[in-house]
Amino acid sequence: MSGGRLKRLIGFQDEVRLAFNWDYSDDLESAKTMESAFGQDLPFGVEHWDLNSRNRCLQEIREELALCDKLIIIGAGVEQQELSDIDFTNAAVIAADGSVGAMEDFKALTCVVSDLDGGEHIDFAALENQRFIIHAHGDNISKWQEVVKKWSGYSNPPSLILSHQINENLDGMINFGGFTDGDRAVCFALWAGVEEEKIKLVGFSTQKVGVWSGTTNPEKKIKKLSWMKKILSFLDLQTQIKD
Repeated sequence: MSGGRLKRLIGFQDEVRLAFNWDYSDDLESAKTMESAFGQDLPFGVEHWDLNSRNRCLQEIREELALCDKLIIIGAGVEQQELSDIDFTNAAVIAADGSVGAMEDFKALTCVVSDLDGGEHIDFAALENQRFIIHAHGDNISKWQEVVKKWSGYSNPPSLILSHQINENLDGMINFGGFTDGDRAVCFALWAGVEEEKIKLVGFSTQKVGVWSGTTNPEKKIKKLSWMKKILSFLDLQTQIKD
């Protein structure tokens, strides 16, 4: 992804904060807290959550995405029948948060992009040792702390990559751009080098709150989804969104 394009995708985050009257300092606190928590030699007592292991995980994901013929990104509005109709031959899959619960198995799953409100669906994927890109923002600091502490107690905790939505550079964390889990998954894929024409969106909608969404305020969620559409329109992927 070009530097100018990434700069614009990150710029959307300032616009979203203004639209929702969210304080930048809250995003900063959550991100800095995550940076500190995972900056230890043995974060949460998990050896493969250290910086070197996270970098290896990121490299593995990028290599998988480079080899796929198509990338299917699953949003919260996905229906299981839609997935049943897809040919996953030589395909990679990125699931946005709780949408991973729509998958019958994880054979094609490359990773889950999540701010960790996907509940039992992401917990199950974590138990199955799937890879996660976990996100810090202003109103999920207690949630991500709760979830990673729980996952650290699993017999084989999932591999992690850390993301944030602030303008500063943080050690071991990346801002891929975007806002919701769905469009952030797209931003990550493009950042990782996936060609736009390889991307297929499934379960992306601006008019309904998906069945795989975490607990949310429906009216507020619809407003968030309008920003998702703005971001995906900037990326010329708006025709793959259901209105």
